[in-house]
Amino acid sequence: MLRPAKPQPSNLKKTEFRAWQRMLSGRRLDLLDPSPLDIEIEDIAQGLSRVARWNGQTVGEHAFSVAQHSLLVEEIFGRIAPEATTEQRLITLLHDAPEYVIGDMISPFKAVVGGDYKSVELRLQHAIHLRFSLAPVVHQTLRALIKRADAIAAYYEATRLAGFAEKEAVQFFGRPRGINPEGLDLTALATQNAQNAFLLRFAILNESQAQSRG
Repeated sequence: MLRPAKPQPSNLKKTEFRAWQRMLSGRRLDLLDPSPLDIEIEDIAQGLSRVARWNGQTVGEHAFSVAQHSLLVEEIFGRIAPEATTEQRLITLLHDAPEYVIGDMISPFKAVVGGDYKSVELRLQHAIHLRFSLAPVVHQTLRALIKRADAIAAYYEATRLAGFAEKEAVQFFGRPRGINPEGLDLTALATQNAQNAFLLRFAILNESQAQSRG
């Protein structure tokens, strides 16, 4: 009579799921449970200056980076909300900060990926705000202003850099009302220059924020 063979212990080791990324600062950032202690502004600037807007489909010698986009949005925000506090401007500058590790997905692809991407993005944003002593929850009014500044920036990027006709850009991003585009510089910078410009603007706002808190 044949006896069933006893199950043999597997020699395969259980593979651990790695959900962290090592930064040049030496930090290891857990993407699923990010700690504010593992977030450094230098890492954010490094990453954002190397992430291309529009998947790199823009004119010019260099890609237009998320670091530059963040600076542009913060500048536009200052024009449409001149009475904004330093904290609000810092929040605006960092509105796309999670993309330093998760990249800049174009809107059509975000729609395909769905909620998982958004949940990771929100956890990262929350940790970033805690790291820099910003309000962990952004008020709806402020979110709406940042979204408006973001849409205006997207309109000008689309028409000046990404080959969109004005009519097409209006369809997707709306007409940029209430702002004079004069002085908005959309010339794509070299990576290091974009990184330095982002760090400088953060330092100015962060110092002002510290002074206002006494």
